Amino acid sequence: MSMKVRFIGRHLMVKGRYVRMILDGFKTATIRHGIVKPKYREVIVHGGGRPIAKVEVVSVKYKRVRELSNQDAVKDGFRDRDELIRELRRVYQGIGDDDWVTVIEFRVIQRLDKLPLEDKYLGLTPTDIARLGLRYLGEELSSEEKRVLLDLTRTNSIRATAYRLYGSIDKRYLVRRILRKIVNRLKEQGILGRS
Repeated sequence: MSMKVRFIGRHLMVKGRYVRMILDGFKTATIRHGIVKPKYREVIVHGGGRPIAKVEVVSVKYKRVRELSNQDAVKDGFRDRDELIRELRRVYQGIGDDDWVTVIEFRVIQRLDKLPLEDKYLGLTPTDIARLGLRYLGEELSSEEKRVLLDLTRTNSIRATAYRLYGSIDKRYLVRRILRKIVNRLKEQGILGRS
């Protein structure tokens, strides 16, 4: 039997009710129906309509529903296996004991609800700002801003983006100016900088 594999990119979505549990360290895993493969070791978790944390994926395990344990349930923020199974059946209609699930364990490496507001980039990397700007400000970005942010997600470097788009590393100030504008817009819209 072949099962379609789904991938998780740089963003992991969770329900708003799990936000506090993740930030407080009570939820250190997410269980998804089917075979799910994270493409990256570091991802940004979103819940309640905003980014909440940057996490490192520490393990990915594939199990049948019947193989899930109390330990899996507790890591996913539930009291026990029975409570977890009830929630899986509620969320994934028709899930059975023989269905595959993916247990993705993670650890928070940066909380996004407590950022240093005095820092011009709020303690985020330029690449993270670019990803968040593209995700939350998409339609309101100018073509120039989109071009710079997309390139930053590819190069992970202000210097490289300045060179590739403007022909000189001396033009880094243009990239930095756009990043500061994006940070300010994300703050103004309450996406970053509030707890």
